[in-house]
This record gives sequence, C-alpha cells and structure tokens, in this order.
Amino acid sequence: MDALAELFALTAFTEVTWRMVVMWGVVVVLLYLAIAKNFEPLLLVPIAFGALLANLPTQGVVNLPEGDHPGGLFYYIQQGIHLELFPPIIFMGVGALTDFGPVIANPRTFLLGAAAQFGVFATVIGATIIGFSMSEAGAISIIGGADGPTSIFLANALAPELLAPIAVAAYSYMALVPLLQPPIMRALTTEHERKIKMTSLRQVGRVEKLAFALIVTVIVILLVPAASPLVGMLMLGNLLRECGVVERLSKAAQNEIINAVTIFLGTSVGITMTGERFLNIETLAILALGIVAFGISTACGVLMAKGMNLFSRQKINPLIGSAGVSAVPMAARVSQVEGVRADPSNFLLMHAMGPNVAGVIGTAVVAGYFIATLSPG
Repeated sequence: MDALAELFALTAFTEVTWRMVVMWGVVVVLLYLAIAKNFEPLLLVPIAFGALLANLPTQGVVNLPEGDHPGGLFYYIQQGIHLELFPPIIFMGVGALTDFGPVIANPRTFLLGAAAQFGVFATVIGATIIGFSMSEAGAISIIGGADGPTSIFLANALAPELLAPIAVAAYSYMALVPLLQPPIMRALTTEHERKIKMTSLRQVGRVEKLAFALIVTVIVILLVPAASPLVGMLMLGNLLRECGVVERLSKAAQNEIINAVTIFLGTSVGITMTGERFLNIETLAILALGIVAFGISTACGVLMAKGMNLFSRQKINPLIGSAGVSAVPMAARVSQVEGVRADPSNFLLMHAMGPNVAGVIGTAVVAGYFIATLSPG
C-alpha cells in the first residue's frame, strides 16, 4: 500500500480542479464543432488542444523561465502573439490567397465593407455601458468584423487579459457564419431584392492589381500608421500572388507558412484558456457582445446595399452586403447560397468577394485606429 501511495503521489491527479474538468467539456464542444460540423477546423482544433493543455497540470509547457531554468514550450511559442508576429504573417497568407479583382472592378463595394464596421463601433458603446473600459470595449467590438487574426492582434494590444475569450468568440462566430447570417439577410430583404441579378464584372488586369496593392499600402499606412503590420503584410502577400515572378514564394505564403503559423497561433490562444480566466461572467458578456457586433455588422452591410440602390441605376443585390464582414471567403459563399435559394440562376459569389475583401481591409484599418486612440500606453 505504501508503494501504491508513493506511486500515486508522483502523479498529478490531486492537482485536478473542478474548473479544469469544466474546461475539458469546453474542449469537447470545440472539437465537436471543428471535427463533426467542420466549423473553422483549421483554428478550432489547435485552439481546443491548446485549451486542453492549459487545463492539465503540465510540466515544461507554460512555466516561466526562472534563473538558469528555461521557460516551457509555449512560453516561447506564445511570443509570436505577444510580439505581434503571428496575425500579420497570417494576413500575408490571406493576401496571397485572395483575388482583389472583384473590389477593383466594382469599387462601390468598398462602401459595403465600410458599412459592416458600424457593428464594431456600436458594440464599443454597448461594451462601455455594461462596464468595460474603452480599451477593452475596442478589443471586444472587433469581433463584429469576423476576423480572427485581427481580433487577436487588437486584443493583445489593448486587453491581453481578454485574449482567450475574444479569440474564441471571433473564431466561433466566423465558423457559424452560415448559420448566423442567413436569418438576418432574409429578414432585411424582400424576395424581389434577393433575386436581383448583377452584371458580370469586367476583367481586371495584372497592372491594375499590382497598382492596387501598392496604392492601398501607401494610403492606409499614411492615414492609420498603427494598421501597418496587418495591411502591409496583407498587400505583400497579394503582391507575391499577382506579380507572377515569385510563384514559389506565393505558394509558400499560401500553404506552408500560413499553415504552420495557424497551428502555433491556435494553440497559443488555447493555452491561455485556463479555467480561472475563462469561467467567469466577463467571458459570457464578451460572447454576447460578440454576437451582437456580428449581427449589427451583417445588417449594416445589407442595409447599405439597399440604400445604394435608391441612387443607382445598376442595382446591387443586397445579399452581397452581408459579405462586408471579413470572413473570407465564407461570407461571400453565404451570399451565393442565399442568392441561389432565391433564384437558382443567380450567381453572386464574385460580386460578394468585393465587399468581403473590402471588409478585410476595413477591419484592419479600424483595428489600427483603435490601437492609435485606445492603447493604454
């Protein structure tokens, strides 16, 4: 018996708390959404596993360096978030994966991407009313842009203590775009509006795309210098894609680099999801505010498209306004699905990519503005 007692004393069973057990349930839910429902599996699987590690009595994983003893594995991996490396690198991959042609061919869609940011600013007001500080409110509100890397980037700058719930909310709502957006889209549009057919977009040449990447980089950085890491890397990735002479670099940005960083980013976020940090009223408030922000952003994009139709001869199908949130390309696909539901011959995907891309740029600009105006330091 003494030998068994000594053997048991070497294990970590006595260090398990009820909060850890509850978080194991949260991990199971995240894995279910990612694996069974295929909701944002590239991020939710690493986040869930990171959360599992965070809620086990591990050794050599999250401990801080002490004296001659080095820190744990994730002490160093997490520096990619703390030093603001991972989100901009992911933006480079997004830029390399994205065709900016639709927004260049139809510049009006920039307004739809801008309209989706109203949800972000409305949520800032709501968050401050219920007791969050302005910097915390800014970090929470960016969830309305449905952009996970930007949410992480901004939370790290303004409210690092809220990074875990903000990141989980952002990626969860990104994953639930096909479920959350359609009811809002249908409620705000008539059957006739959903059946509007848009004329084919013109072909955009390589020179235009290259000029677009350079011009946007210059203008945005001059207007909002704090957005430089996100917008700069987004446009670098797109330049690699469109220049046609660095195919190896473009493919690396689209595949190996973004995939590796996604693993490290997801697990680094998950490792912050300890029961003590995550199981509180503040987390529930962030989840609630996040879905409000996302809903308002979706609605504002649709309503902006309807408003533009009052003054335009070439009508816009309001369904593409919902793609102003920057969940690329999922939000654009939702617009396409809803358009086909109304009229099987309707094709909205490429039109919806315009506001979708504009939303990515818009959310990055708003994040830069918040960092410049709300940063504690």
